[in-house]
Amino acid sequence: MKTKQEGEKMSRYRWTICMMLFFATTINYLDRQVLSLTWMDFIAPEFHWTNVHYGKITGVFSIMYAIGVLFAGRIVDRLDTKKGYLWAIAIWSVGACLHALCGVITEAVVGLDSAQALRMAQGVDIVARITTVSVSLFMFARSILAIGEAGNFPAAVKATAEYFPRKDRGFATSIFNAGATVGALIAPITVPLIATRFGWEAAFLLIGALGFIWMGFWIFVYKKPEAHPKVNKTELLYIRQDVEDHSVDDVPPGSQTKISFWKCFTFRQTWAFAAGKFMTDGVWWFFLFWTPAYLSSVYDLPSNNPTAQWLIFVLYAITLLSVIGGWLPTYFVEKKGMEPYSGRMKAMLIFAFFPLLTMFAQPLGNISYWIPVLIIGIAGAAHQAWSANLYSTIGDMFPKSTIGTITGIGTTAGMISSYVINRFSGVLFDHAASTQMTFMGFTGEPAGYFIIFCICSVSYLIGWLIMKSLVPAYSKIRL
Repeated sequence: MKTKQEGEKMSRYRWTICMMLFFATTINYLDRQVLSLTWMDFIAPEFHWTNVHYGKITGVFSIMYAIGVLFAGRIVDRLDTKKGYLWAIAIWSVGACLHALCGVITEAVVGLDSAQALRMAQGVDIVARITTVSVSLFMFARSILAIGEAGNFPAAVKATAEYFPRKDRGFATSIFNAGATVGALIAPITVPLIATRFGWEAAFLLIGALGFIWMGFWIFVYKKPEAHPKVNKTELLYIRQDVEDHSVDDVPPGSQTKISFWKCFTFRQTWAFAAGKFMTDGVWWFFLFWTPAYLSSVYDLPSNNPTAQWLIFVLYAITLLSVIGGWLPTYFVEKKGMEPYSGRMKAMLIFAFFPLLTMFAQPLGNISYWIPVLIIGIAGAAHQAWSANLYSTIGDMFPKSTIGTITGIGTTAGMISSYVINRFSGVLFDHAASTQMTFMGFTGEPAGYFIIFCICSVSYLIGWLIMKSLVPAYSKIRL
């Protein structure tokens, strides 16, 4: 299909949209990371938390995200990309800021007048009340954050499908998805510093406020490509270069064929995407939520320790290699002549082998704490590359009018697995520490982490095999 007009240079506004999605995802992950970087060294002493309490809070976030994203995708499809994204980031920014009020409210409820009084409280009854009230409040704030953040990926994937042709969506997705890594890079440098200097409450407030700034830009930046004055005809033709392959999409706006929510569950393609998310998202969330605690409990490196901050920074810097994962399917399509879905699946199989290294993280950690950090970083890069291509399979096989819905269904499956692994991890680590459990030569919490690392290592290959069995070759939804 002809994609250029004589004498007109193609505009590149689609990359401006891609960068807006990148910044939104960066803020998204910054907001998520504040708790993981403050709970053990700043919040837990104040509220007398254990691993089980933290596991409950992260588990509630996961399950509320799972519920929220199941409907967020459908809401984004109905409101459309611009309004849907605005609502999502407004809600999660409010939720992020609400965390800062949990301490003050806990003081008022239990009848103490300061954070120091909470920290110094003694006696089974008063300590139990402090933990119960504080954990409940954090669960509430975390639930608001989760419901809002649930809209990020459905909206971002939908915007990518609107602004990029199929062959470029994996690369564009890998770029905005790299915002997760950048957010995780910035967080360990800024959050502990803010918490140390101004208090942990300030970290939630300052990071949470970034979302409101992004909203101001999004209002003026985003329009559909066919209606945007900065998208010229040549770029619009490039964006629509494979429109003839979209029998459901190539209809006037407002009259697109809709697939009902329940009918989506009748397609093997839906279950393939959901299986890929279920088997692998929990791994990423485990790394995100527990790596700071892992360094603190196993290697005695608290989050405000400069060495710990440097380790976390290096870990997530490595995951920026995931951008290559978005380019690799394009290489397979353009240089090897593969169909986009086949190219993505081949790339995903390659990425599925890298997490196998995580089963060696704990054993080799006896040599140096740098080794597990480097291994987790490599596994994280593989996950982000896997995830970018997994999201792109939706646009390959489903009409644009249903992309948000399918993204929501699959992400719900991913967050259910996140709930399971985070909830189980908290219980396992406390049990391992209290009983001095042994596993493969490790004792206590290191034994617990080794068990989880082993589970993480094989999840991607299992996920790929399930996807391949459900959708062996490219199969587009046709109504």
